[in-house]
Amino acid sequence: MNLLRQWAGALKRDVIVVWLVARDLRVRLSAKLLAGLVAAYALSPIDLVPDFIPVLGLLDDLLLVPAGIWLTLRLIDPALVAELRERARAAGRPKSRFGAALVLLVWLAALAGLAWTFVWQA
Repeated sequence: MNLLRQWAGALKRDVIVVWLVARDLRVRLSAKLLAGLVAAYALSPIDLVPDFIPVLGLLDDLLLVPAGIWLTLRLIDPALVAELRERARAAGRPKSRFGAALVLLVWLAALAGLAWTFVWQA
């Protein structure tokens, strides 16, 4: 159980690291874009797949976020990652309004697609 708590703590810290990566001028554009998407999704108050949906609602948090963090951190110099981890320990948890807006747009697009398919095509 202690190992699980350590993993969860490291995951929370690394979400902030990814958020810092997206704003760091020393990082390549491709890594910044990926970091921005991962941070926006992880820090968004709205999930792409709501948690009340059995199994799938929790799998996105257990698989997508850690995989995105891992991939993002692999694209960055380890010395820079270590520096940003130190900064993340001192920083508070940010919120992502962009992430919430992005998730809302995906849901609205899905609803519009369903409405177009079932209402206007009928």
